[in-house]
Amino acid sequence: MENTPGAVSQSADAQEIEKKIIEVLRTIFDPEIPVNIYELGLIYNLEVSPAGAVGVRMTLTSPMCPVAGILPPEVESKIRNVPGVTDVKLDLVWEPPWSDEKMTEAAKLQLGLL
Repeated sequence: MENTPGAVSQSADAQEIEKKIIEVLRTIFDPEIPVNIYELGLIYNLEVSPAGAVGVRMTLTSPMCPVAGILPPEVESKIRNVPGVTDVKLDLVWEPPWSDEKMTEAAKLQLGLL
């Protein structure tokens, strides 16, 4: 497939949107853990199409998490408000199960696990 200037621009736009989404995700916290959901490793996958459609696979710390009903809609709503986002499809998944191994080193340091 030929690489056209338009495709490069769209790819750069998608990368910029992804950076903004990650910034937004870092403002969302699980109320029981003082670390944002991105650093906690609750976001398993984030894809942004050249058209601005966003796909998110996320989990929670457990299926019995008390914020299960409010956290995913908050994530979806905040992503929808990112400039350039045209659609959001959020999938809440339980496989693979979340563990503290999914946290970034910064999160582990903040929680005293390192």
